[in-house]
Amino acid sequence: MSYIFERKGILKLLVLGILLVLFPYTTMAADKKRNTLYDDYIEKYKDLAISHMKKYRVPASITLAQGLLESGAGRSSLTVRSNNHFGIKCHNGWKGESVIAADDTPNDCFRKYKKAEDSFDDHSRFLSEKNRYSQLFSLDITDYKGWARGLQQAGYATDRAYANKLIKLIEDYELYKYDQKGGGKRHVEREDIQIVSPVSTGVRHTPYKTNGLVYVIAQSGDTYASIASEFGFKLKDLCEYNEVPADFPLQEGDLIYFQKKKKKADKPYYEHVVQVGESMYSISQLYGMKVENLYKKNKKDFEYVPVEGDILRLR
Repeated sequence: MSYIFERKGILKLLVLGILLVLFPYTTMAADKKRNTLYDDYIEKYKDLAISHMKKYRVPASITLAQGLLESGAGRSSLTVRSNNHFGIKCHNGWKGESVIAADDTPNDCFRKYKKAEDSFDDHSRFLSEKNRYSQLFSLDITDYKGWARGLQQAGYATDRAYANKLIKLIEDYELYKYDQKGGGKRHVEREDIQIVSPVSTGVRHTPYKTNGLVYVIAQSGDTYASIASEFGFKLKDLCEYNEVPADFPLQEGDLIYFQKKKKKADKPYYEHVVQVGESMYSISQLYGMKVENLYKKNKKDFEYVPVEGDILRLR
C-alpha cells in the first residue's frame, strides 16, 4: 500500500514538472526572469511616480518604465553623474547645471539635478508643459500603450522600438498596477480577422467565435474579474486562458478568450508586421495563439522587443 502512495506522489511531481514546462507564463515563471535591480528601482521610486501621477496626470507606469529604460535602473553613467533619470537634454531655456555626454552627437548637453526627486519632477513638468505631448493628456490614465506610442511619435526618443520597449517593461514588471492608484481607448487592428457567429445571450458582451476560439471584445471599464463574473468563469481560469495575472488591465477593443489559445495562428494568417505600440503578448492575443509559441516560431528569447516593421511568423 505504501508503495502505491509513493508511486502516486512521484506521478504528481512528474505532472507538476510537466505543467511548469508547458506553461511558463504563470506568475511564478514571470518572477524568475525579473531583474532584481529593476525590482529595487521600482520599489524605491514607485511612490514618487504615483504622487507625480496624481499631480501631473502622467501615468506612474510610464514614469517608472522610462526611468528604468533611460537610466538603466539608476546605474547608467549619465544618471550617476547627473541624477538625470530620463535622458532629458538641456534644450533652450534650461538655466540649471548640465553635463556633457555622447548621445545623438559626441557632446550632447544633459540636465543635471541635485537629487533624483528633482529629475522626476522635471520629467513630469517637461511632458505636461510641452505642446508636442499635449494630446497624451487626453488619454485615459491607464492607457499605457497609448502613452508609449504617443511618446515615440512625439519624438521623445529616436529609437524605433522605444514604445514597444516601454510596453514590455510595463507588462513584464506589472507597472500598470500603479496606474490604478491614480484614477481603454486603444483600438486593436483586426482588419483581416473575420468575426463570425455572434451568440445572443442577453448579457452585456456578445461572445464571438473565430477560427474555433470563443471570445468577447472588451469595453471601457472592463476587468477580467467583471467578465469572469458575467459569464460564470473562475477568474483564475479566464486569466490562464489569456496568459495574464488577475490584475492585468483591459482596454477597449482587447480580445478575451474563453478557452485555451492555439499553438499557431489559423490560415491564412502566416505573418504579422509589427506596429508601434505592440508587444509579443498583444500580437499573440490578436491571433489567438500562445505567446510562448510566438517566441518559439520566430526563434526569439524572452528579452526580444518587437520593432516597428519586424515580420513575425504566425505558423
